[in-house]
Amino acid sequence: MTLNQQRTPHTKLTDREVQVLAAIVKGMSNRGIGRELRISEHTVKAHIRSIFTKLRVASRTQAAVTALQAGVIPPV
Repeated sequence: MTLNQQRTPHTKLTDREVQVLAAIVKGMSNRGIGRELRISEHTVKAHIRSIFTKLRVASRTQAAVTALQAGVIPPV
């Protein structure tokens, strides 16, 4: 596998995870994210756990910073 073919953690995010991550960057609560995306708060939490695992972070702040630095989410 060449360097260009390697998948970085943020490229493994699903479209929905990117949407949740964008909402985290905006500072939205789990409840607010759920309302905006029309999913349950439980589902939001599941997406956030998955995001944390894929980005190898332990907090919403770390996830937001990582997403912004990697260019996954454009600055707000």
